[in-house]
Parts: sequence; C-alpha cells; structure tokens
Amino acid sequence: MSTRVVLFGVLALAVNLRAALAGYPPLIETVRADLGVDAGTAGLVQSGAVLMMAVGSFVGPMIGARLGRERALGWSVGLIALGSLVRGVPALAALIAASLVIGLGIGLAGVLLTGVVKHHLAARAGAVTGGYVVSMMVGATVASALGVPLAIALGGWSFSLAVWTVPAVLAVAAWTPIARRIAEPTSAAAAAGARRALPWRDPFARRSACYQAGTSMMFYGWITWLAPYYEGQGWSPQHAGVLLAAWSVTQIPSALVVPALAERRRRWRFWASTTLACGIAGTVGAILLPQPPGIGPWLWVVLLGIGVGAGFPLGLAVIAWRTPDGHASAATSGLALGVGYVAAALAPLVMGLLIDLTGGYPAALALLVAAGLLQAGAVWRIGDHPRAGDHSADGRTVSPASRPGP
Repeated sequence: MSTRVVLFGVLALAVNLRAALAGYPPLIETVRADLGVDAGTAGLVQSGAVLMMAVGSFVGPMIGARLGRERALGWSVGLIALGSLVRGVPALAALIAASLVIGLGIGLAGVLLTGVVKHHLAARAGAVTGGYVVSMMVGATVASALGVPLAIALGGWSFSLAVWTVPAVLAVAAWTPIARRIAEPTSAAAAAGARRALPWRDPFARRSACYQAGTSMMFYGWITWLAPYYEGQGWSPQHAGVLLAAWSVTQIPSALVVPALAERRRRWRFWASTTLACGIAGTVGAILLPQPPGIGPWLWVVLLGIGVGAGFPLGLAVIAWRTPDGHASAATSGLALGVGYVAAALAPLVMGLLIDLTGGYPAALALLVAAGLLQAGAVWRIGDHPRAGDHSADGRTVSPASRPGP
C-alpha cells in the first residue's frame, strides 16, 4: 500500500489525540458552576485522563504485539469515541469515568503510532512525527475555539464535549481498511519481546522519560489552566477560549518545521534547547507581567506555543532515530510517554490545589517553570549523539564508535 495512504490514516487518527482533552478547559468554569465543584476537582478530571494515558503508554507495546499494532491502533481511537459519547451525560461521575476511557485510548494510540511510523514510514520519521503532532494540534485548536460556542449552540457543556465522538468514529472507519492491508502477522517472538520489562535500565530511555515528563507537564498544565488563568485576569470565557486556540495554532509551525530541521542538520540539542527557552520565557513572562501594555498576553502565548509545540515531537523523533525497529521504538516510547504522563497527570491537579490554597495562580505557574528546568537537564544529557554505555531498546550497547544520528 502507498505510504501516502498510510500517512493519511495516521493523520486522521492523530486529529483525535488531543481534541477531547482540549475541548474541556474552556468549559471548566461552566462545569464548576453547573456541578458545584472546586478547582481541585475540576483539575482532577484532566489529571485522571492524563494518568490513564500513562497506563495506556505502559501497556501499549504488549497490546500492540498481541493484537497487531495496526489493529490495536484503531481500537484505541475507538475508546476515545466511546469516552466522548459518555461525556454527553451532564454528571460528575460520567465526566470523570469518560475522561479515564479517553485517556486510556490516547495513551495506547500514542505508543502504537510511534511503532507504525517507525515500521511503515521510517524514511522520514522526523517529518512524519512532526506531521502527525500537527494533526493533533489542529484537533486541539478546533476543540478549544469551538468549546464554548458549541455549548451555547447545543444547550450545554456536556453536548459540546460529546461532539468529538464524530471525528473519532470517522477516523476509525478510514483506518480500518488501511490497517487490514498493512498489518504485520503477530509472531511469537514479537509477543515474547512485548512481555519483557520496559527498558528502565537503558540510560537513553531514562533521559527520554525525564524529557517527556517536563514537556508533558508544560503542555497539560497550560492546556488546563491557560483559559481559566486569563478569565481571572478579566477575560470572558469566549475570549479566553480564543486565547487557548491561538496558543494551539502557534504550536503548529513549530511542531512541523523544527523536527524536520533537527533531522536535516543533525542538531537535536540546539533545536530542543532553543524552543524550550521560548517556553520557559513565556511562562515566566505570564507570571510576572500577565498582560503587557499594548500587546496583551499574545507574546507569551506565542513563546509558549513555540516551546510546547516543538517539545513533544522532538522527544518522539529522537526515539525513532535511535531505536532499531518498530517494537523497540514502541517499548522506548512506552516508557518515556508513560513516565511523562504520570508527571503530567499530577500537574493540573497540583496546580488546581495550589490555586485553591493560595487564592491565585503564581505558585501554580511556578510549577511549570520547574518542569521546564527538568526538561532542560534532559536535553543536555540526551545530546546530539548516543553516549557510550547507552543501550538500544533491543538490549545492545552503543559504543563510542557507532553513533547513529541525529
């Protein structure tokens, strides 16, 4: 089958890997008022979803090996559709349970996608990774911008959240015939490999996990609390939703261009450091001067978008470059994403608790600065080439003489 057809299927699935999460934050204050919950509980909804993303990341390699990566990928997006549908029930229990299902689906899909890209689209892994992350961002942007208008038009926040069932169902319908054509036979060796422990002893895998922890905390902290933060600065919910959508839009060129540049020039550390510096600067600026005279928060939003936009695809791309095959890529990314999502799951919850305890946002946003510093340390340690003593995900030790790019 043509690689273009496979790429189309990957992009269609990826649209759904952020939309359901991005549609919730602009509605947080409405949900709180309707259900009578505090900020910590509202943050728990998003934190629970991200925690289940970690679970999905940890078990994804095993499920992919047993069912076949391609088939399991379709089922995982089907879980997103199911969770989105259940969110149509306007009750706290339904909202939390559905968010857990959505998070599990997203976690599984994220790991399985890296394996599919490594096996079927390896020739341009960096560019393809940037492409499907952009697709995710497009879904997030649309969901952020339409969250409040859909709630008004459809008569409630729950109906607005349930809308995202439709693109998930359509993506699964498009992917299913593609998966049947490209699916690999599930071998006993692959299944046995999937049952091995995740590569905790691999120094590169641990550094990747620290990197993903930092970038995921930055992303999920801001996607949850950017709109509420500026509502607290006097913005209306509709305008705060547009601000969140603008943050998502600015991520797109960064996610699309930066991984391709890092792949072409073999300068991963330079690009990862530069874009991370933008994200930290935007966070510090938002804390110290939320609305600069004349330009408002738009400068901070752009810097934040550059930082988190490039961060996630760069982390996935370097894994694709340094692992030998699709199963190894899935295992390493499963560890990195799983650890990253565990850390990210804590960010919205802890930030909500800090907001409740302090009566404001500075302490909560300072947590994101700390996350950026953690990511910076990982960037320096990962570097542009494998280090002596690193192991590939199949257990082989990397020597100083053999340094696969970037």
